[in-house]
This record gives sequence, structure tokens and C-alpha cells, in this order.
Amino acid sequence: MKIAVIGTGYVGLVTGTCLSETGNDVICVDINEDKIKKMQNGEVPIYEPGLDLLFHRNIEQGRLHFTTNLAEAIKHAQIIFMALPTPPGGDGAADLSYILGAANDISKLITDYKIIINKSTVPVGTADKVKAVFEANTNIEVDVVSNPEFLREGVAVEDFMKPDRVVIGTKSEKAKKLLTELYEPYVRQGNPILFMDERSSELTKYAANSFLATKITFMNEVANLCELVDADVDAVRRGIGSDERIGKRFLFPGIGYGGSCFPKDVQALVKAADENEYDFQILKSVMEVNERQKTILVDKILKYYKGDIKGKHFTLWGLAFKPETDDIREAPALYIIDALVAHGATLTVFDPEGMGNVKALIGDKVIYSPDQYAALAGADALLIATEWSLFRNPDFEKIDSILKNKVIFDGRNLYNLDKMIDMGYYYNSIGRKLIN
Repeated sequence: MKIAVIGTGYVGLVTGTCLSETGNDVICVDINEDKIKKMQNGEVPIYEPGLDLLFHRNIEQGRLHFTTNLAEAIKHAQIIFMALPTPPGGDGAADLSYILGAANDISKLITDYKIIINKSTVPVGTADKVKAVFEANTNIEVDVVSNPEFLREGVAVEDFMKPDRVVIGTKSEKAKKLLTELYEPYVRQGNPILFMDERSSELTKYAANSFLATKITFMNEVANLCELVDADVDAVRRGIGSDERIGKRFLFPGIGYGGSCFPKDVQALVKAADENEYDFQILKSVMEVNERQKTILVDKILKYYKGDIKGKHFTLWGLAFKPETDDIREAPALYIIDALVAHGATLTVFDPEGMGNVKALIGDKVIYSPDQYAALAGADALLIATEWSLFRNPDFEKIDSILKNKVIFDGRNLYNLDKMIDMGYYYNSIGRKLIN
């Protein structure tokens, strides 16, 4: 099939690349000329495991193309994916200006039937708004479809190629037939293509992310209570996770959720509820608790140092909001940095992929180390904010020889408590026994 993907951000690039992998002819469009030139020259602009292999293979085999020429892409394609930003506005509502602007531009270029797909996460009713743009500008038949993405950063290629489900919102039988053909190669193992109306499809994405954010936040609250009642959150997690009605996933406590999806999607769903005069109390609590959780490690640090960390120097391992990505949007590490610097501390940081993005955002507020162990030099304590695999089994002898004090504040519960006792560390984690 001939496909255009408008927008080459995280979702757009993964979508376009993975669609080309099953034999489709894909043109990806972006207004950023420098970015397009880099991709045309074979440079992948984001870090996502496995994406570079598909990216280069499909460029070489002539199925994946990049352009700034929207008219060229629209002429080429029968199916047009819009994968554009929907950032939260000042009131928390999703900003649809990019979506509606692109729809307006596309509507003036089409000359035959097209399927227009909202791939971005959008509020309920967005498909109707996009449809209205086309109806105002052209008499040519289009089907406006909602097809939300469910990609997890770090495993997005696998999620696209082998999805748990494909959700498609459309009432058009013509669109259903074509999109079934498009997605059948990805669900050969029997996972469903779920057709529903556009509004239900739009709400499905928000509901899914908001539920997972709620599950994470609930477990963080349980962890905080565990510390007060001398219980072990790992034991509690295993105890409730074995209940098939609850499940094992998203029960690991930590320092809050971040990234590009959960924060804005929860906020947008709350805003949508408010607009319809419904008080979504659970999600409002989720947002409040998550904000506190992002800096709970700072509270632990201040308590240990009796409220005074002026002049202290810390090492922070992990900057990305989760491992296997360079995405730092709403990353807890950024909140930790701001709080510690505000209290007069200094930091050296290390992350395998996220340091360039952090430096572009905050400049020289911290010291950047090219190596996780070199980052320990002169530090009073080690802090851990992201659970990268290389942090899970470090060389503790090397740590001991460099770190000034055997003190670790672990926001991701990476280490075995008995091992930390045996090695003589002060080890403060989330929802578990404090090792003095």
C-alpha cells in the first residue's frame, strides 16, 4: 500500500518505519528540513532499540522515504497517518492546532479518496473536528479514522510489529476493509483488530494510559506506607501480583512516572471530564501523588543529612524517564536535580543515552560524566533514578574505591537488601527496609 506519515517524531518515525517493513511504500513528511536531510542521509534522530536496523534496511530497499513536500506525499498515498504533537495547553487540554492545521493543509491537496488517520493521542471528538475541516474545504470523499498507538518507549518496534491489539475507530466499511489488509501482517498470531466508533477509540487510548498511571501510583502509595509500618513492598507486590485479576505488571514502586504519554494523557482526560462536568477524582489524586513521588528521594536525602546539603556533591545515575530511551520528558531525574541544586548541592550525572538531551535543556547546571564510575569521583552519595541494565549489577568494589561514603539512595530498588547489609552500605530505597 502507498502510505504517508505526517510528522517524524517518536510515533511517526516508528510507525512509518514499521509499516515499510511489511512491504508498504511509505513517505514520511516533516517541516524540519535539517531533520529530513539527516534521515535521508541515514541518520536515525531518536534512540529506540531495533529501529535503526529497520530504518536502514527499508531505505536501502526503496520502501521508506523522507520529504518536506506535503503535496508530494499526499499525491503518493491512499492512507495518510497524522502523527503530530498534541502537547498540553495551559489549562491541561490537548493542543490540537498541529492536527487541525495539518488537516486543513491536506484537505486542500487531495484529488481522490483518502483515509485520514489520527495516530496521535487525541481527545474524544477530535475525529469529528478533523472531519469538519475536510467537509469545509473539499467535496472529495475521505474517511477520518482514529487509530491510537500503544507503543512503549524502549520496545516500540516490537510493540508495533507484534501488537497486543490494534484499535481502529471508524464506521466506514471501505476503511475497515483497507485497514484490515494493512494490519493483518502484524496480527498473524491471533491478536485482535478491534473496530469501534471513533469516539470510543479516542477514549480507549486515554483510559489505557490513565489506568496504568493509576496502577503505578497506587503501588507507590503502598510503598510509602510500607516504610511507615515496617512492611516490605517487594513481598506485597508479589502477594498481590499473583492474583490474576491484578497481574504482575506495573507493580514496581519507584519515583513516579514520566515520559511523553502518561503525564499529558492523564491531565487531558481530567480536563475532558471537567469540560463535561464530571469530577474525575481518582485521576486528580494520581497527578497529585505522582508530583510528590518524583522528589521523594530528595526528602530521604534531606532527612539523612538533617536538612542541610549545601556543599554536598552527589552522583546521579539515570536521566531518561525509563531505560532504553533517550526521552527525558517529565523525567523524575530532572525534578531531583532542580530540588538538590536549589538546596545548594552539586551533581555529576551519567546516563547511557539521555545526557545530550538533558544538556540541551538545562545546560551546565550539572556535570556530565562519560562513564558511570568516573561520575562517582568526589561524591558524598550515589543516587539512582533510572533502572538501566548496566546499573543492576555494578562493580561494587570499584564503587567503594571511588565514592567518598558508602551511601546509596535508590529510586528504582535495584539491589538486594541482604547484599547491601553484607557490604556495609547505608541503603535507602522505596518501600523497603532501611539499611543503616
